[in-house]
Amino acid sequence: MPEGDTVHALAARLRAALDGRELAEGRLNVPAHATENLAGRTIQRHRTHGKHLLTDLDGDLTLHTHLRMTGSWTVTAPGRRLPRRLDPDVRVRLAVRDGPTAYGLLLPVVEFSTTRDVDAALSYLGPDPLHDDFDAAQAAANIARDPRPIVAVLLDQRVMAGPGNLWANELCFLRGLGPWVPACDVDTTRLVALTRKAMRHSVSTPRAMQVTTGDTRPGRQHWVAGRAGKPCLRCGTTVRVVAEVPGDPERRRTWWCPHCQPGPERP
Repeated sequence: MPEGDTVHALAARLRAALDGRELAEGRLNVPAHATENLAGRTIQRHRTHGKHLLTDLDGDLTLHTHLRMTGSWTVTAPGRRLPRRLDPDVRVRLAVRDGPTAYGLLLPVVEFSTTRDVDAALSYLGPDPLHDDFDAAQAAANIARDPRPIVAVLLDQRVMAGPGNLWANELCFLRGLGPWVPACDVDTTRLVALTRKAMRHSVSTPRAMQVTTGDTRPGRQHWVAGRAGKPCLRCGTTVRVVAEVPGDPERRRTWWCPHCQPGPERP
């Protein structure tokens, strides 16, 4: 599943192609909004909250989409279109006048409503480390009051919006935390500061997207995520992995180095 930094980068790409421009065509190919016609409306801005993408249009309307495991966006140049074999996959089509077209493919979430209603529906989300007004103190407090394993708390979007499975695992490694250390026992201020620093670096530095080691070579971009059975890049101990939730459709896994990340065993 894409994480907050990848959705943030996606919003920047759509912003460059669509923001401030009038739609020649705007269709939402989902049952709830199949009769909506967005042609003539102007896209005002793209913004994100955690993993959620928000497209604001004039008239105080907002298109809310989420990629989850299947969704993606692609932008075609003026006068070009996707191959027709992909037509059944198109959930959103936004074509600006005399400009590019953005296609949302296989999006599992497509919601269209007033901006107020969309924002209210997402008000359960915690602070976003990529927002300029990120409330680090609130994020730290949310973690500190939670007795669950830290790896689970970092995945909870109500606690802090944006980190997903990769960041949860890599942040635990970077802070030397066993995945099942209770969140309430963690130095939450330092953990939140690292989360913000790492994710902002990911979106602002060329070729650094989700590279946590500083090494962009294949197989060396992450400390533990995806490295089950391989030697830890720091100490050489074999990296371990378990399924976080058996049968989880999002296929979340927990990776850790037993030497670098001491703590309790998995409950």
